[in-house]
Amino acid sequence: MADRSVADQLCNASASGNLPEVLFLLQNGADVNGFNEYNRTALQVVKLGNPAVVEALLEAGAHPNLRDPVCGLTVTHDAAREGFADTVRALVDRGADPNLVDDHGNLPLHLAAREGHLQVIQLLIGLTANPERPNGQGLTAGQLALQHGRRAIVEYMDEYLSSH
Repeated sequence: MADRSVADQLCNASASGNLPEVLFLLQNGADVNGFNEYNRTALQVVKLGNPAVVEALLEAGAHPNLRDPVCGLTVTHDAAREGFADTVRALVDRGADPNLVDDHGNLPLHLAAREGHLQVIQLLIGLTANPERPNGQGLTAGQLALQHGRRAIVEYMDEYLSSH
């Protein structure tokens, strides 16, 4: 039970973006890949807008491609959907795979396009093996952007895809 308590503490510190507490717990033996009471790791619950905490967890050996047990999202999916380009960069620079799909067939690129996050699109499009891959509904990232009125995304993607 003590291990679960430490995992919960690490997850709570990670979720609140408390870098000093995260580092303290890791330096004192907390398992960076330990599961909290909700069956999630510190990286899975990290405060997405805090790339320093993401980097600390990854440097300590956090698995960047673990999937959420409910819908198959990775942290990269979450960060892309929410528009945290610096966090997406930290993840992919340290081994996160931008080509994994969630339970609905969405790449992180799909989620960023749907939500209109141009900086994330600019980062991910060149890292995505097939930026025109359809999701489980048969829609590409560009089609999702169009469907949700994300004109800047559609224009950027069209220009990128026509030049590559």
